[in-house]
Amino acid sequence: MTTNSGRQFITFTIGAEEYGFDVMAIREIKGWTMVTELPEMPASMRGVINLRGVIVPVFDLRARFTGILTEPSPRHVVVVMAVHGRLLGILVDAVVDILTVQPDEIRPVPEVDHGQNHYIQGIVITTGRMVTLLGLDDLFDSQSIAAAHSVGATAA
Repeated sequence: MTTNSGRQFITFTIGAEEYGFDVMAIREIKGWTMVTELPEMPASMRGVINLRGVIVPVFDLRARFTGILTEPSPRHVVVVMAVHGRLLGILVDAVVDILTVQPDEIRPVPEVDHGQNHYIQGIVITTGRMVTLLGLDDLFDSQSIAAAHSVGATAA
């Protein structure tokens, strides 16, 4: 969301790190519930949930970034968002804040070989903490979303 006072991001944590997504992509935030695991899922996909009749794939962002699966507990949350015209859930440790950022406050990613991290849009420093801003369309390409939904469709 862009306002007169800047863009808004919802921030969340994975371990000690804080990340942000554009608030306009967020559809719902819900507490962790058990997922239905499906055969042949992508490694970072935990399974699917039934969200008021819609089958939604749930991805573990820790697993996506580090290859280590999250041990979900009742304190974990699933952020449901629209990506490439489809709903998906992202398992994170906790939602922190809604952050309003001016465009000139977004710092570029340092010049390193971050070809695999092309989904990082920038870094914001606010009240003594750094928040890495992520681009959903780059983090989850349309092919992986379509594949996850086709796996989920078999559960419907």
